[in-house]
Amino acid sequence: MKNKTLRLILGDQLNINHTWYKTVDSSFSYVLMELRSETDYAQHHIQKVLGFFSAMRNFADELKNLNHQVIYIHLNDEDNLQSFDRNCVSLISTHGFTNFEYQLPDEYRVDEQLKQFASSLTISSNACDSEHFYSTRNELKDLFVGKKTYLMESFYRYMRKKHQVLIVDGDKPMFDKWNFDEDNRQKLPKNHKPIFPMLFSNDLSDIEVEIKNANIKTIGNVDAKNVLWPTTRLQSLELLNFFVENCLPLFGTFQDAMAPNEWSIYHSRLSFSLNIKLISPQEVVDAAIEAFTKSPTTIAFHQLEGFVRQIIGWREYMRGIYWLKMPEYASLNYFENTDALPQWFWTGNTKMNCLKNAISQSLDFAYAHHIQRLMITGNFALLAGIHPGEVDAWYLGIYIDAIEWVEITNTRGMSQFADGGIVGTKPYVSSATYINKMSSYCTGCYYDKSKKTGDKACPFNSLYWNFYDKHEAKLAKNPRIGMMYNVWRKMQPDDKAALLEQADYYLSNINDL
Repeated sequence: MKNKTLRLILGDQLNINHTWYKTVDSSFSYVLMELRSETDYAQHHIQKVLGFFSAMRNFADELKNLNHQVIYIHLNDEDNLQSFDRNCVSLISTHGFTNFEYQLPDEYRVDEQLKQFASSLTISSNACDSEHFYSTRNELKDLFVGKKTYLMESFYRYMRKKHQVLIVDGDKPMFDKWNFDEDNRQKLPKNHKPIFPMLFSNDLSDIEVEIKNANIKTIGNVDAKNVLWPTTRLQSLELLNFFVENCLPLFGTFQDAMAPNEWSIYHSRLSFSLNIKLISPQEVVDAAIEAFTKSPTTIAFHQLEGFVRQIIGWREYMRGIYWLKMPEYASLNYFENTDALPQWFWTGNTKMNCLKNAISQSLDFAYAHHIQRLMITGNFALLAGIHPGEVDAWYLGIYIDAIEWVEITNTRGMSQFADGGIVGTKPYVSSATYINKMSSYCTGCYYDKSKKTGDKACPFNSLYWNFYDKHEAKLAKNPRIGMMYNVWRKMQPDDKAALLEQADYYLSNINDL
């Protein structure tokens, strides 16, 4: 009997440059599936579901055009059994496949499912690498073996040297510094207008009808006739080219800046394309370096280094932490927070201008940049004592680029400090002072950024000190925040009591803020 192999492609494995596709062989059949198990494990943004399905269908068409054998299972197909294993069992039986192959998933949940399924088969099975990342699953683990801390900066330098990225003389950083962070992070000047982002107009209204017919519960808003996200490799490369030519020259300078109605600023917005593997991190890094090399007078080195650090450093580091610490990581709750997210996280209907803007933008575009996620929505959730599982679910659902391996480490780790310091060296919390420093959100807000207590006092101010007071036993010895406890201890007892009373009032009336 002729050997026939079924190869499973997941929705975030759309890498046309994978070794699998180098040769055309009719004995290999590739299957992609739209599944309720994937649409329903979180309540996703409608643009996220549309983006995934469109990208998967486009990828299947690309494979067909290359003469590969492709099986595509649509969401509402009558024979869709709505899970990877059941659909694969049916295909193996129907078509007489003698081998089963898959690429290693990036999510622990799916990895466990497929390992269990493959081991249950009576035919041969094999898993291979997705050929996407700079590092392997276990590379961070091996680098830090025997060590108690996992410094991203150490991992970043290791990656730079290993892959010879922005390196001279074998192991030295270009311009004699590894990190140019202090040259970045400025607020947008008052009359500065960021470049208008490159948007696509993908008509996905047919897919939207299918999603509605299936009664899939989603969040967020969409104009399904004009979906702005890239859903093909060609569109992803166009967005990459637009970024390096038009946004990279000011990327670092304003990477932390925030302003009402400025949802993109100079960010690349390549994370969706990267995370479903339409483009690779090496392509992105190489394109940025090439743009700098061609025009070093236009693109200052600190702009380039800050961007490269996000890709080769932070992104790869978060993946390494994920595979080092899962599945236990998903249940960590260092501060033992228990409260639910305020109802307005799902609507944006809050009087706090910063949160109104960040949440409304997320609902409209399925996107917010890293400082909006960390220092606005994440900051508030941590100050308010929200259960990290609730925060995880919100971030995983609302953002188009959110896949668990990158979402949970950023949310439960960096944002919520629920891991107790595995990812971040301190909790990332702030009062209104930082928000006003990096944004213009405070202008025209219902609340007064300068008031700590009393009528219309900014909630961030009292919640900030309440957080430090509540968690002093766990945080007081942290050298990075000792100064804040010195300030707190020197406050007059009446002032401290007023702050805590104000915070208690706001927490008791959190849905009315």
